[in-house]
Amino acid sequence: MTTRTHPRPLRPTALAFARFVVCGGGVGLASSGVLLLLHGRMPLAVANALVTVVSTLVATELHGRVSFRSERSGWAVHLQSGLTVLVGYAFTTGALLGLYALRPDPPVLTEQAVYLGASALAGVGRFAVLRLVVFAESPAPAAGPTAPTSGPTAPAAEPALNRAAVVIAA
Repeated sequence: MTTRTHPRPLRPTALAFARFVVCGGGVGLASSGVLLLLHGRMPLAVANALVTVVSTLVATELHGRVSFRSERSGWAVHLQSGLTVLVGYAFTTGALLGLYALRPDPPVLTEQAVYLGASALAGVGRFAVLRLVVFAESPAPAAGPTAPTSGPTAPAAEPALNRAAVVIAA
């Protein structure tokens, strides 16, 4: 029987997901608190939209710098990330409106549980899109033409799973 003396390092995707959860979870909890403060002061959909826009700007910066350690930045990144948030906004708002349809005056803890649960599910989908599309690493530029070592030049093999296939599957 052999024992390992060194733990196996986590894969880069798992580490990125852990950083994503910490950053996104922190922003999500803060958003939940702000939504609670805005409750009753404005319509739910308006409050959720306001919280979503501000938290998206903050979270996009955190995810780019911390979660994915990407060099990409600027308004194009925020726009791409914002599109993922539109789906999250629809999902969280739909979950809350569904709760209110079932129970017109739910307890605050139930309301928060539904909001945070819907946000978590939307976050998993957002991680996939941000990692594979928005903050995806650019392929390294080719070093230039190289002479074939022997035989006819074979075309470069397509990867078994490319970004387009993953995006379509998601």
